[in-house]
Amino acid sequence: MKKISIMIPCYNEVENVCPISAAVIEVMERDLPSYDYEILFIDNCSNDGTRDKLRKLCRENKKIRAIFNAANFGQFNSPFYGMCQTTGDCTVLLCCDFQDPVEMIPKFVEEWEKGHRIVSAVKTSSRENGFIYFLRTVYYKLIRSMSKIEFIEHFTGFGLYDKSFINLMRQLNDSSPFLRGIVAEYGHGFNRIEIPYTQEARRAGKTKNNFYSLYDAAMLSITSYTKVGLRIATLIGFLSSGISLLIALIYLVMKLIWWERFSAGNAPVMLGVYVIGSLQLFFIGLLGEYILNINTRTINRPIVVEEERLNFEESEK
Repeated sequence: MKKISIMIPCYNEVENVCPISAAVIEVMERDLPSYDYEILFIDNCSNDGTRDKLRKLCRENKKIRAIFNAANFGQFNSPFYGMCQTTGDCTVLLCCDFQDPVEMIPKFVEEWEKGHRIVSAVKTSSRENGFIYFLRTVYYKLIRSMSKIEFIEHFTGFGLYDKSFINLMRQLNDSSPFLRGIVAEYGHGFNRIEIPYTQEARRAGKTKNNFYSLYDAAMLSITSYTKVGLRIATLIGFLSSGISLLIALIYLVMKLIWWERFSAGNAPVMLGVYVIGSLQLFFIGLLGEYILNINTRTINRPIVVEEERLNFEESEK
């Protein structure tokens, strides 16, 4: 009997962990009765009672497992690590807040049985804030144009992954894994297919996404999968240096010829300082993002540090 793993990352989802587990169990028993399954929650150091709910679920059902992180390791590391701990023939990554429809799981499995080892769910519309959805659209188009890798628009990671791809993830040894980029980079070799869906509104609780988390996602993808930022910095640096030198020479000549007119004013110099200075600050910040990414990988800290596991065998720890 084939086994399906459903991996659900969570952080402060006390209102959702019980309903989502019940919904997954209902779908598995009703629509996929010929498959074995496990549900793995990975908790990113919740402090709202989520862990108490997970302990109760694990006591009542041995097919439900949980990993408790020792700290909050971010929105990318925790799901990636959780997927690597699954034991099924395939793994379904599912959000805890019901924005990813549980009813899609049978469709994923159907495509998987046809030979598609990655089934990516792609949002065609969303119940989230329209402005945020627009910003995401702009971001995806921007990153696709900047990278040699064909990034998948409106793909959040929701989908099914064959164990062969999970094994690849385990071998990557990346301390800052970005699942969407990894799928885009290697997906063609796993006969990837896309399935459209409408992202639902969050069932309960507050979204964990904010400007910082969205910025973090954008910078991680740009610094990990593009060189264009560095190339633009170099080209504009050369261009601005040339323009600055030209302005300086022109101003020097004009000052020598018309000394009285230019001796009292230094507006062109100040303008040049402000323009060039602002460009320097912008690109120093961009270079800093690349250096930060390199530094994170060089330090090579573990993706996640576990505090506790529930319903795992001793040999699996």
